[in-house]
Amino acid sequence: MHWLPECASTNSEAQLLLGENRATDGCVVITDKQTAGKGQRGNTWEAQPGENLTLSVIWRPAFLAAQDQFLLSQAVALGVHDWAGTLLGFGNALRVKWPNDLLYGNQKFGGILIENTLNGTMIQHSVVGIGLNVNQQEFGVPTATSLGLLTGRAYALAPLASRLLECLERRYLQLRAGRIAALRYDYLHVLYRYQEPHSFEVGGQQITGEIVGVDDAGRLALQVQDQLRHFDLKEIRYLL
Repeated sequence: MHWLPECASTNSEAQLLLGENRATDGCVVITDKQTAGKGQRGNTWEAQPGENLTLSVIWRPAFLAAQDQFLLSQAVALGVHDWAGTLLGFGNALRVKWPNDLLYGNQKFGGILIENTLNGTMIQHSVVGIGLNVNQQEFGVPTATSLGLLTGRAYALAPLASRLLECLERRYLQLRAGRIAALRYDYLHVLYRYQEPHSFEVGGQQITGEIVGVDDAGRLALQVQDQLRHFDLKEIRYLL
């Protein structure tokens, strides 16, 4: 465990540890204040200092082929969902928004960014960055929330971090044991808007479709009228 009072990005710090050959499998970088956190689509992850969980886990999943790297994303998303479920319950409001954001209703309170380094056709190491809104009360966007806002409670961060790491490890060991079908089943059944008509933006145009799955490459499978279409992350956006 590497605790830093402040850093630009826990993912960047984790990459430095790897570059210096000081990162063991499963080590964690955690900070109270992240000044340049990374998000999906090149966005930043904003979190008020000392009120949230911002951390990165380093794994060496040499058993996983590069073409199967979305399985790791599913395992991580499920680990975070498991953690949140112990606090909020496992009802329909708690969902994973493809590929791996954590939502309660239509509001986001957790984000994940995984950076993989490949060695030939296999994954050499993975840096799993996780940001979770815990005690923060105010946000710059109406689509964000926190555990504290949802429950009306204040939380000690250290016990939550410990529980989160246990949940992540369980799902990672499930992946390493080759229980792929179970992971895929669990992921689909917590997926936001799965098998529901919903509006999306594709190429500047609004379309309506139904999420019917995710393919092996991690692309979202969408049934649009009588056509099955697949989309990468940068090709489609949910409309709330």
